[in-house]
Amino acid sequence: MVLDDNGKKAIALHKLLKGKIIVTGKIRKLKRNQIKLIYTPGVAAVCDEIYSHPEKKYEFTSKGNNVAIVTDGTRILGLGNIGPYAALPVMEGKAVLYREFGGISAFPICLNETNKEKIIATIKAIEPVFGAINLEDIESPKVLEISEELENSLSIPVFHDDRHGTSVVALAALLNSLKLVHKQLQSIKIVVAGAGSAGYGITKLVVAAGCKNIVVTDSEGAIYKGRTKGMNKYKHELAEISNPKREKGDLFDVMKNADVFIGVSGKKNLLNDRIIKRMNKDSIIFALTNPNPEVKPEIAKAAGAKIVATGSYLYPNKVNNALVFPHIMRVILDKKIKKITTDLLIATAQAIAKTIPERKIRYDNIIPDMYDKNIRKNISNSLSKLLAKRSQV
Repeated sequence: MVLDDNGKKAIALHKLLKGKIIVTGKIRKLKRNQIKLIYTPGVAAVCDEIYSHPEKKYEFTSKGNNVAIVTDGTRILGLGNIGPYAALPVMEGKAVLYREFGGISAFPICLNETNKEKIIATIKAIEPVFGAINLEDIESPKVLEISEELENSLSIPVFHDDRHGTSVVALAALLNSLKLVHKQLQSIKIVVAGAGSAGYGITKLVVAAGCKNIVVTDSEGAIYKGRTKGMNKYKHELAEISNPKREKGDLFDVMKNADVFIGVSGKKNLLNDRIIKRMNKDSIIFALTNPNPEVKPEIAKAAGAKIVATGSYLYPNKVNNALVFPHIMRVILDKKIKKITTDLLIATAQAIAKTIPERKIRYDNIIPDMYDKNIRKNISNSLSKLLAKRSQV
């Protein structure tokens, strides 16, 4: 890989730090007379209390603030299957963001195992330590199967960042973008490139939010009801809720008269000016593949796109799931939410979108900055209203 200046600086920083996280205790300076309380013999009383009253595990331990970031290294960023050791820097980075923006203790769990059943068994086995699970960068459709099994069997929330986090930030950015171009979600055409975890999550969430015409493409072209080649359980689900006109063909074909393009394909330079010019006026392009987007913003704008966003921190309009996971997980843990549901995700996306006052939404400012302290407050308020509404039903 040819390193640019950003890559060289990243290498130098990681070499200097020798890793980005440490585990430390809450007692800053341990006093001699405290040892008998935090360890033996005093700790035995705490253990017995939890054994007799299991619900006190959240009261006496850090379980409720611990998150496991689990990967098998099979789908890391745009790098593909690079294994658990090379995945560790990404997971350490996520752990830093969890701590910085959510006050959460997140631990990288990079498994030297790619078997689905063994991964599921491992996560179930480590559950006692954690208040939530964050699945990360595992190949599809395997990760969707893992997520589904864990959601049905664990009593703690299972957050799949590629699916939940990416779909929330994409919907939030889309809601604000549509305000600028004066279009309605119910009347536009959206094309999603990529039918993996992110494409699956985005499509389901955007449809649930009200989109009537969304077309998903994969390496075989448009997904439609009745297609047999290259399909799996999750693509069949997408076929049921998308592509109402049963459009066929490749990306060039289905991009005709599209209003929005959302790229989660894992392929750089997937779009060109010829494809973009087939879109409707005031088109919106979210090229979210990292580290290299489906199209560079300057090329998309030159081809006529009105609003362009990427998942990269090198460009304006950073539609990246880092804007979501530390904040939503903090609220989920605080409110002891057990399941990640569609209405919860929509409420979160709306809260993030509304963090920017309408008067400040611009073509290059469709999503709040991740340092905006109002994000968590808005998510918390939004989910409190949702939970109150549920309790009344």
